Amino acid sequence: MIANFIFSLLLIAAAWLFTKNIQRIAGNIKLGKPVQIDDNKGQRWKNMFRVAIGQSKMTTRPISAIMHLFVYVGFIVINIEMIEILVDGILGTHRILAFLGSIYPILISVFEIFAVLVILACVVFLVRRNVIRLRRFWNREMTSWPRSDANIILITEILLMTSILVMNAADGLLQSRGNEYYAAMGSFLISDLMQPLFAGMSDGGLIILERAGWWFHIIGVLIFLNYIPYSKHFHVFLSFPNVYYSKLGPLGKMPNMPAITNEVKMMLDPDAALQPEASGSEEEIGQFGAKDATDLNWKQLMDAYTCTECGRCTSACPANITGKKLSPRKIVMDVRDRIEEVGKYIRKHGKDAEDGQTLFDRIKDEELWACTTCNACVQECPVNIDPLAIILELRRYLVMEKASAPGEINATFSNIENNGAPWQFSNEDRLQWAG
Repeated sequence: MIANFIFSLLLIAAAWLFTKNIQRIAGNIKLGKPVQIDDNKGQRWKNMFRVAIGQSKMTTRPISAIMHLFVYVGFIVINIEMIEILVDGILGTHRILAFLGSIYPILISVFEIFAVLVILACVVFLVRRNVIRLRRFWNREMTSWPRSDANIILITEILLMTSILVMNAADGLLQSRGNEYYAAMGSFLISDLMQPLFAGMSDGGLIILERAGWWFHIIGVLIFLNYIPYSKHFHVFLSFPNVYYSKLGPLGKMPNMPAITNEVKMMLDPDAALQPEASGSEEEIGQFGAKDATDLNWKQLMDAYTCTECGRCTSACPANITGKKLSPRKIVMDVRDRIEEVGKYIRKHGKDAEDGQTLFDRIKDEELWACTTCNACVQECPVNIDPLAIILELRRYLVMEKASAPGEINATFSNIENNGAPWQFSNEDRLQWAG
């Protein structure tokens, strides 16, 4: 009875803390500018099932895809057993799903197979990160914390899966010895093979081992649950809505600013009537582009929180490949870190408080102008994050607010303004530059 009470308190505390963490992240995302994304719902649902659930974009790298599939499916399947563990913990029962009869050992055996596959995948991932040391896991933005975060998660998953197998092995031995609390339920495929490791233990020792495995697993899961919001692994929750709300139109297309579009139309045709949706005052325009994370829209902030830090975007980026400082992954990570910083400051000092920092304290102009807008990063991301949209908004701020751009681009702007063409020849001399 005391154990049930303690378990229930732990469960309530973990659920409360997780809810607070979710509210914190949701509040940070809502600091972004509003944007309406409610078009073509049918296509959005298809994208979510294909990309987020079907993992379609993972297949470009087969080894990663297979290993990730083991973890992904294992995470879903094994969580079914968590239902049993939670009910047992609250009610004080033992293997409440055993009423399924002959189906139960088959079910547990399936769980165990996936537990082994998860362990295998995590070991492979650890080797790739720490022994083979794939380049994309050791870029300059992958400082000690991002690398440690990945290792913590992988090791935790190995320990959680191992605890299930150890718990079942001890349980199986107690069943075979006729312990009244551990009624015979049939053979478990993987844990039965582990029983010789513990066969020399007494019944009391096996009970301690089985209970230790049970408690280790459930407490580990509750801690893991509340660690995830501070980790890159928060994508296990956000990848689905992020894919749903991802861009359906042409990749790299910049959203026009209606008021500016109208000004251009008026310049080209002074007699044109103002369109109601395009008219706007200077106050309505506010600021061109993004100076800080709060100048981005909520979808771009959601992108930042969904980032898995896998580095596929950076490894596919031609600018990065040729040695330039641009790393799309770093851009997204910087946005996430900055909005965390802003959110924390606002919660402490009030809604309108500013800490004097901007995204440009983290992201240098050189990184932004190295981008070729080729969309390789957007195409490569397995959860449809759009780093290019963030880069373009930061560039827009530099050009339109700071008049800051590389000399070649400024020269192009001047030529267009003075000559009506990107080159130093005017339209009247078109044949000189068209040829």
